[in-house]
Amino acid sequence: MFELTSDFKPSFDQEQAIENIVKSIKKGNKYQTLLGVTGSGKTFTMANVIQRLNMPTLIMSHNKSLCAQLYSEFKGFFANNHTEYFISYYDYYQPEAYIPRTDVFIEKDSSTNEDLERLRLSATASLLSYEDVICVASVSANYGLGNPKEYVGMVLIFELGMILNQKELLKKLVDMGYKRNDNFFDRADFRVSGDTIDIYPAYYEDEVIRLEFFGDELEHMYHYNVLENKKTKDLKRFILYPTSQFSVGEKRLKQAIKDIKAELLERLAYFENENKLVEYQRLKQRVEFDIEMLESTGMCKGVENYARHLTGLKQGETPYTLFDYFAIKEREFLVIVDESHVSLPQFRGMFAGDRSRKQTLVDYGFRLPSALDNRPLMFDEFINKNCKFLFVSATPAPLELALSKGNVFHQIMRPTGLLDPIIELKDSDNQVEILYDEAKKVIARNERILVTVLTKKLAEELSKYYLELGIKVKYMHSDIDAIERNELIRGLRSGSFDMLIGINLLREGLDLPEVSLIAIMDADKEGFLRSTTSLIQTMGRAARNVNGRVLLFSKKITKSMQEAIDITNQRRKLQQAYNKEHHITPKSVQRNLEESLKNELNDAEIYRKAKELEKMPANERAKIVKQLRKEMLQAAKELEFEKAAMLRDEIKKLRDL
Repeated sequence: MFELTSDFKPSFDQEQAIENIVKSIKKGNKYQTLLGVTGSGKTFTMANVIQRLNMPTLIMSHNKSLCAQLYSEFKGFFANNHTEYFISYYDYYQPEAYIPRTDVFIEKDSSTNEDLERLRLSATASLLSYEDVICVASVSANYGLGNPKEYVGMVLIFELGMILNQKELLKKLVDMGYKRNDNFFDRADFRVSGDTIDIYPAYYEDEVIRLEFFGDELEHMYHYNVLENKKTKDLKRFILYPTSQFSVGEKRLKQAIKDIKAELLERLAYFENENKLVEYQRLKQRVEFDIEMLESTGMCKGVENYARHLTGLKQGETPYTLFDYFAIKEREFLVIVDESHVSLPQFRGMFAGDRSRKQTLVDYGFRLPSALDNRPLMFDEFINKNCKFLFVSATPAPLELALSKGNVFHQIMRPTGLLDPIIELKDSDNQVEILYDEAKKVIARNERILVTVLTKKLAEELSKYYLELGIKVKYMHSDIDAIERNELIRGLRSGSFDMLIGINLLREGLDLPEVSLIAIMDADKEGFLRSTTSLIQTMGRAARNVNGRVLLFSKKITKSMQEAIDITNQRRKLQQAYNKEHHITPKSVQRNLEESLKNELNDAEIYRKAKELEKMPANERAKIVKQLRKEMLQAAKELEFEKAAMLRDEIKKLRDL
């Protein structure tokens, strides 16, 4: 099934790791760990393991930037297979919460990204349609989804020559979440023109399905490119999936509404007995409105809070997640946890934090008790899933090592012959000036610098200071969203700027071969960001360049620093010996700068323009409106009505600003 495309063959060290992992999994072992140093080609090893096992695979990571990079790499390795992307579809998300002490309710606030939502739907649709699926996912894979069996029950299968009542078909499309829109056609819409029905699947980017009927007989069916306005590929059979994983059939929805009403009556009786009249009124108003929306449209705001009723699960049962879409065909599948030393602790902490917030909402009448079952997986539920696990890390934690029970496979040598970086200790009293002098030497060689600091404020101030001194520098921290982060990493690699300053966003898995200098400011400040694991991971960013060096700025050598230095030096010795024995000359990693994820993610150019428009003076926006209006009228004159409609919507957005 899986067809691996690559110009390279596994090196000796990689081949051994691949063979041992495949052998271990085929033997029936549930857990195994790949301990591979940074730059040893762990991603390529993972790709070879997938190809040889021939299993659908879920690759999970804790970090959106890393997920984007993994998705890009695996899409390159498996161009002829179904490589999917499943991360949270929120660009911004503020969950609803209540603070009893100050009587403050924080309303749920979010900004969804339509492209990410499309990719999520594409992932679940592929899992139900194909066997050769690789899905790169963030922690989002541990959060609840709808029942996959219910989702499958909602699909429509079209075959040439079949007899379909068009009125019934349109009603079914509405039940699946599609909206009729004969004017401005977009994803999750359908339009009707005589005996022709166009459907824009919610998980497609720029192609629609055109159905042409003769009476009630489906006579022609083909893919149709909306942008180019032309037919692309004839179809004999097509499966259409609903617009949301929470879509349910009419029977299930009626039962769910009945169950929600029963739970509401029970909860209202409880508040009445306890004389909690405010909570009584609050809950009654909110839930009755949601019920009304569900009865009218089959959806409501915060529908996930009723997931238990919509999926038919009992109280406390494990919610359906992406894992259940992998398991629906009762097939074996592989779960690879990348950077497991960080990902596993994050998965473990998800449930408790979510539960604490929701319990308060339930206690004070903002949600029904069933909302507690809209939750991420507990760690035991995750780690005991019926699948095979491969943990991948340069610094695996005791948990992975204990689970793997000796099935730990090492990958110390790099295919490029590169050694672990040279470590130099510097006095932190003059760290800013010393780094400036070192940075100038690196920039002169057309190489890049990563700097890790301890606070956002310091990242911003240091960037400002170096900019004034003439260094092209940018900073990256948690306030910067996923799309902008990807663009920053691309900018650093392409040479748009030379230095990137961050906190802990630069540690795991970022593949930046142009970086030859890592500077760790205040390395002796013991804590999470300066632990042995963090230091080794940060140092590893310099291990993809032949001139790789690490500067540790400190006043003393801490226990964590000493351990990190010892491990790095020990690996360096082994690598030098191996290179000498096999006559290998180290050379920097050569990795093409991939095309931006703009086709898979939000177009960064549009994103930047949108930001610019918000800051633009009103008179400038008025000029753009005038120009767009001219283009809209011209498009209408040339009968390009879709283009005209799109321009009309852009004009409306600008006028709203």
